[in-house]
Amino acid sequence: MKYKKTSSIIREYTDSYSKLCTESCTVPKELYSQFGVKRGLRDENGTGVLAGLTNISSIQAYEEIDGKKVPCDGRLLYRGYDIIDLTRNFVQNRRFGFEETAYLLLFGELPNETKLAEFKDVLSLCRTLPRNFTRDVIMKAANADIMNSLTKSVLNLASYDPKAADISMPNVLRQSLMLISVFPMLAVYGYHAYNHYVKQESFYIHRPDEKLSAAENILRMLRPDMKYTELEAKVLDIALVLHMEHGGGNNSAFTTHVVTSAGSDTYSVIAAALSSLKGPKHGGANIKVVQMMQDLRKSVKDVKDEDEVKAYLLKLLNREAFDKKGLIYGMGHAVYSISDPRALIFKSFVEKLAKEKGRDDDFALYSSVEKLATQAIAEERKIYKGVSANVDFYSGFVYSMLDIPLELFTPIFAMARIVGWSAHRLEELTNVDKIIRPAYKSVAEEKKYIPMEER
Repeated sequence: MKYKKTSSIIREYTDSYSKLCTESCTVPKELYSQFGVKRGLRDENGTGVLAGLTNISSIQAYEEIDGKKVPCDGRLLYRGYDIIDLTRNFVQNRRFGFEETAYLLLFGELPNETKLAEFKDVLSLCRTLPRNFTRDVIMKAANADIMNSLTKSVLNLASYDPKAADISMPNVLRQSLMLISVFPMLAVYGYHAYNHYVKQESFYIHRPDEKLSAAENILRMLRPDMKYTELEAKVLDIALVLHMEHGGGNNSAFTTHVVTSAGSDTYSVIAAALSSLKGPKHGGANIKVVQMMQDLRKSVKDVKDEDEVKAYLLKLLNREAFDKKGLIYGMGHAVYSISDPRALIFKSFVEKLAKEKGRDDDFALYSSVEKLATQAIAEERKIYKGVSANVDFYSGFVYSMLDIPLELFTPIFAMARIVGWSAHRLEELTNVDKIIRPAYKSVAEEKKYIPMEER
């Protein structure tokens, strides 16, 4: 009873005083223009304000013609190599690309067979958790939010590392390789623990196989029978490659640079990056796409009728459907305009997997929404650049076809992006000069202190 009374008092207080918080925190929007502040560190056209330099990856969405920046088909380059060329090579040679791409991003060069084999061996040796860690950390206080579970596990790993605070290059590289290797275990085991203790389902823990790729091990650990098809593993592998890195300006990579610049340890830096990734505006966007498509199916009588589908999309934009946020999830990107190369690559694999899974109708609906959403946004919004499907539009659909639960959608993203974060951390440590500290201008008026008895 005491707990209920206490929680009731706290709830009433916070409900009442949150209004005061909102009032005191609000800054008039016109002041941002008045003082030339780039909201979200972006220009009016959505282009990010230049905040740093990197060798790791490059995003190209514009080309210069007659001295003017003109939108072009999007390109993504990892260490100077076009992501389209990389993925095409993996497919043509029927090999997994996660490990090879991870080597490229960390060390700046494509590995030969000997170096790649050595790298895979090291990752395999790192793919182990401290004794009783699964029981003592992951299984205790099981959480429905696997991103929170993953973050908790990463921070707890610091307790098992006698050199946790050492930020020398060899030690940070060791920690990075270990985290890249164990992220799938931390996330999948966290999901199984939640399923067992909270949802009362069967509990099983499958150890990774040292001979398998990252993608194969994820499916092996996730499924009760540890079975998967070659196409399933290859599609998941491509998904990991596409999500591995996306420039130093994306929210979680920038977080990595900011926290690293403060001199913090690897576990704290990666925990901060995870916290940044989990939001629906970043790594959680693919979940929103799947939920939006589910709502579309419930709301539209005939999903093959383009007029009905477009009418629903217009309702989304006018805040009359789904979550009433005015967004068509999976459409548009902070940088890309005409096309997101990751979405273009992914779409061909999505079609193949849809055929194998007997979900051609679902693929047709996604393709239809992709086309009609572009038209609807052009009609309803004043836009500074083109709008196209981004990688999140199809990734959620792929994960659902792979029978990956919704709770693991963003953690799958993290399993890939940990490579990019590690590369950015190593780069920041190499070039660090000053702590990252942008300026904020105070717009509060100065006030004379009022004694307590006069308030």
